[in-house]
Amino acid sequence: MLNLRHVEVFYAIMRAGSITGAARVLNVTQPAVSIALKQLEARLRMRLFDRAGGRLAPTPEAKALLPDVAEIFGRLGAVERLSQDLAVGARGVLSIAATPPLCDGYVAKAVATFVAQRRGVKASLLALPSPSVLDRVITREVDVGVVYEPVVSAAVRAEEVMRAAIGCILPVRHPLARRRTLRIRDIAPYPLVTYLPQALLRPVIERALAEKPSTLSISVETGTSATAIMLARHGAGIALIETALFAARPVPGFCMRPIEPRIELRGLLLRPRDAVLSRVLEDFVAHLRATVA
Repeated sequence: MLNLRHVEVFYAIMRAGSITGAARVLNVTQPAVSIALKQLEARLRMRLFDRAGGRLAPTPEAKALLPDVAEIFGRLGAVERLSQDLAVGARGVLSIAATPPLCDGYVAKAVATFVAQRRGVKASLLALPSPSVLDRVITREVDVGVVYEPVVSAAVRAEEVMRAAIGCILPVRHPLARRRTLRIRDIAPYPLVTYLPQALLRPVIERALAEKPSTLSISVETGTSATAIMLARHGAGIALIETALFAARPVPGFCMRPIEPRIELRGLLLRPRDAVLSRVLEDFVAHLRATVA
């Protein structure tokens, strides 16, 4: 087996043209270069340089070896540059899954601005139901997940990255838009758009509707915040949903008013319990927090 150090000495001599020059490049003594060259020639069983007049002239065999040796050190240089980029988070791969309201809002915004700043980073972003996000994190099919609480699993570590609230999305010219906050009794005279009974956030809506009057009218039920916003935009009614998506992606001509008493939702970052974040992933999590803030 060839010793990489010996090959490095050969490459330095070929580039520098002398043992003195190679010693300077490698920051070693001239005798150390001479010894390494002799050991390499002995291992290869051929002469690599002709010594004449105190100078070294590469043999045809040395010239034949040079392209492959140069390629080896070119690849080593590429590995060194890559490792440096990875160390400072300038390159890497991110795989993220998030529940649709967060994926389509703050998470998408954070991913887009992050990769725009770091052209060496590649990312994949999946919008999935919260249980599927949790499964992907547990099986390590994604690096991190972002979902609304609750999350019950000992296999993941969950940390808060944001907070949202239950609120109403309505036209800026709507009579209720003049108010800073709304109560359920305020929206009772108007048709509402909210989540389907089987939707993950419907129990949160039910908490908001605990004081609902008997005249409350839900005109359309749907599965996602994005669809609820579009339904409100097209006149189906006031959207009673979580507010993070609208905050990250406002709709012209519409506004958001929180419901009182305030009902908050925590957005959680999920990762495998024993996972160690890469530098680029650490930087992305910090960027996500800054984007939300």
